[in-house]
Amino acid sequence: MKKRTQLGLAISSVLFAFGSASANAAELEITVTNATKGIYFTPLIVAAHNSDLFMFRTGQSASAELESMAEGGDISGLSTVIGNAGGVVVENPAAGILDPGVGTTFTLDSGDLEYLSLSAMLLPTNDGFVGLDSWKIPTTPGTYKATLNGYDAGTEANDEIASSMPNPPFITFGSGATGVETVVTNAVVHVHPGNLGDADATGGNSDLDSSAHRWLNPVATITIVVK
Repeated sequence: MKKRTQLGLAISSVLFAFGSASANAAELEITVTNATKGIYFTPLIVAAHNSDLFMFRTGQSASAELESMAEGGDISGLSTVIGNAGGVVVENPAAGILDPGVGTTFTLDSGDLEYLSLSAMLLPTNDGFVGLDSWKIPTTPGTYKATLNGYDAGTEANDEIASSMPNPPFITFGSGATGVETVVTNAVVHVHPGNLGDADATGGNSDLDSSAHRWLNPVATITIVVK
């Protein structure tokens, strides 16, 4: 009888442990929508992680991995760093570029991880990106909504010259611009002031079209359903 009692307690303890893990787990249904008129998002990276890890911090210098994402849309470095640190990563849920006015919906099982972050480069910019920094995942099931700002990685001057930015075929650039900025004026991650652009397709300060490529924050909306 004594052995059976001990075995019963052991089984109960295991079941309780599994039950606790299940109760703490959070399955998230996430929808990210590009809220701009003429700005495109490169493939998104979305991650659940603990408090000792982050994708970016305003007021701090960008990591090499963040710089690669913000200047060229390369999310592989961020994905590797976060994955190696125990985070859960969803890469490219929109299966490519997220166009203006378009949303993408996907799921992420955050397990016992408490925070959610995301980023993607903004096109056309020099080093701009849409970002969510360490949003605390609620423990109460429900639907949660927020708007997302565009950030500047602080790694490249916002000259708005076509040769300084990725040139995808779906964006029409001007030419002959002298440059809006020539040097980095704020070398840490900060809220992006938006593109300036101009109406001169063969000169002026910018190779961007102010009627299509100018933007102000916020640049995206996010809806998170905690189940």
